This record gives sequence, C-alpha cells and structure tokens, in this order.
Amino acid sequence: MDFDLSIEQEMIRKEVRKFAKKEIAPIAAELDENEEFSSSITRKMGEIGLFGMIVSEAYGGQGLDYLSYIIAVEEIARVDGSQAATIAAGNSLGIGPLYYFGNDAQKKRYLPKLCSGEALWGFGLTEPTAGSDAGGSKTTAVLEGNEWILNGSKIFITNAACDLSLGVTVQAITGTRPNGKPEYTCFLVEHGTPGFKAVPMHRKLMWRASSTAELYFDNVRIPKENILGNKGDGFHQMLQTLDGGRLSIAAMGLGGAQGAYEAGLKYAKERQQFGQPISKFQAIAFKLADCAMEIECARNLLYKACWLRDRKRPFEKEAAMAKLYCSEVMGRVTDHAVQIHGGYGLMKEYDVERFYRDQKLLEIGEGTSEVQRIVISRYIGC
Repeated sequence: MDFDLSIEQEMIRKEVRKFAKKEIAPIAAELDENEEFSSSITRKMGEIGLFGMIVSEAYGGQGLDYLSYIIAVEEIARVDGSQAATIAAGNSLGIGPLYYFGNDAQKKRYLPKLCSGEALWGFGLTEPTAGSDAGGSKTTAVLEGNEWILNGSKIFITNAACDLSLGVTVQAITGTRPNGKPEYTCFLVEHGTPGFKAVPMHRKLMWRASSTAELYFDNVRIPKENILGNKGDGFHQMLQTLDGGRLSIAAMGLGGAQGAYEAGLKYAKERQQFGQPISKFQAIAFKLADCAMEIECARNLLYKACWLRDRKRPFEKEAAMAKLYCSEVMGRVTDHAVQIHGGYGLMKEYDVERFYRDQKLLEIGEGTSEVQRIVISRYIGC
C-alpha cells in the first residue's frame, strides 16, 4: 500500500493552499457578513484551474484524477466553506451531469465556459416537498411538437442565481413507468429562457457567501434537443451525480475540520491561563489530540473512496461513509475549537465561529446523515 501523493497532487495542494490564504482568507469574513457572492474570486479560482479539473482537455478541462479535485476542494474549505461550496457544486453538480451524460454538442456549448470559471451551472433536484425523497419531485415536462414545456419549482440550488449563472440541469416528471412510478428526465435550461426565474435566497446560517436560489418554471419552453441523455434516464443520472457529489461534500468536511483544528491549536498555544499556554492543560490537549486523530481517519477514508473511483471500482458505499464521517467529524472538531476559544469562539472576529456555522449543512446537503446511514445499511445487507 502506498499512501504517498503524487508530485502533481502535492503541487496542487501547495498551490491551492497558497491561493486560498492570499485571495480568500483576507475577505472571507466580510463576504460572509454581507452575504456577498464574489464573482471576482470565482473567476480567479477558474483562472488557476479549479473548475473542470476532471474534465478532459478537449472540453476545456484539466484532465486530472478525482483525488486531485478532492484535494483542491479540501484546501479551499480549510479557509472558507462558501468558496468551497462554489467549487464543489460547480464541478460535481454543475459540470458533472453535462460531462458524463451530455452529447458532444451540449458539451462543446457549455463546458468550456464552465471549466474556465467564466460561468456557473446549477443542479435542479431538490423541491419544497422533495428533499431526502428525491423521487417525490412534482416538476413536470410535457413534449409539445419540438419543444418541452416545464412547470414546477426547485429550492436550495447552489450557483443558480448570481451574475455568472448560465443555466441549470432540471429533473422533471415526463411520464409513468410500467410499475406505476414516475418517469424522470433531465433537461438543460438556460437563464433568460421565458418563464424561468431564479430568485436568490438570503438570511442563511451558513455558506452565506455562496449563491443559493429558488427556481420557478412557468410554462418554460425549451428545444427538444435540450434533453440530457435519454428520456427516462433522469433519476439514474441524478443518483450517479450524487454519488460523486458526496465525495466533494466529504472534502468540505475534511478541509473545514482541518481549518478549525489549526485555529484551535494556534489559539491554545497563544492563550495564557494560570501562567502557561492552555495547550499544556490535559483537558485542552486531549481535545486537540482527538481532533488530530479523527481528521487523520477522515482523510484516509475519503482518499480511499477517491482511489476506488479513480480505478473505476465500486465506490458508492465508501462515498456514503466518507460523506457521513467527514461531515460529522467537522461537527465535533468545530465544537472543540469553539470550546477552546471560550467566549472569543462565539465572536465573528474569530474564524471558528464561521466554521461552526458552515459545518451544519454538510450533515444535510446531498443526502442527510440519516440518508447516508440508510445507504450504508443497504450496502452491508441490512
């Protein structure tokens, strides 16, 4: 077994960490406070190649392995969850379905812009009444001549309502299967299409500097060729997309845990009580030891899942495990980090306050912790 990263992967970590420290860290708290999505930072992340990392060069991507992409997300999340969310959703949920299921014309039309960071693409799955039950969607699409007519709504859609948003992939009901269950198909809907409206969502607890939207489709007419893949493939496409997306959410948990742990360790070494740094007290030292141990376990679990994916081996169970464990590890680590900071940990002047808030969505988005346990239990035969 070889646990060493390649020279290229180590270089990616080094360069992304340097970028995050220089470009994101100085303004992360301000963007969070103002609920401001930064097109400037997004474009800069595109310029250094953080979008389309796993896409072939033929469509404007980097042609890298999945682990390299996950390392990049981890390093951005180590500094700020909002910018990591933009990268993770931009790649796994925005670019992913187009790259894996789109035809050549669709890929050539959209991927170059998305891979450069010039534009973003959303993933329209969640609805007001369809969260964990992804099969509970109500949005419909009816074929009329050479056009599909979409009606319905989506909610909590990342990267779908900012000045860089180019369009969304939308899952809709297109019929009924022989077993009586709905037939789902995915469609590509560009911004500016009549009847399509994207409304920004504000007053969020976390990821306040990322773009989150409600989507509305009122008799939206799109060309027949805007179907993604084949009619009836939508549910399978969405589930496969979520399998890969879980790895990026896990990376956000891992990176966020690392950032909070480092902040807690630094503070504990500097904070003096009873004549010595609080890191010397066993109660604090044990918290930090537990954090270091759990982060190491989380990294090994996530990297193994990526290793399996890169070798085209089954990875779905490990992806669910990594998403579940890494997100919950960040919860425990951020809790310790805030406790170590004491009263200061509750103040916005300290990054651990933001890490503490940003963590919660990781246990909810792209399959709740409860859903991940259902997935894992099915894989082990329960």
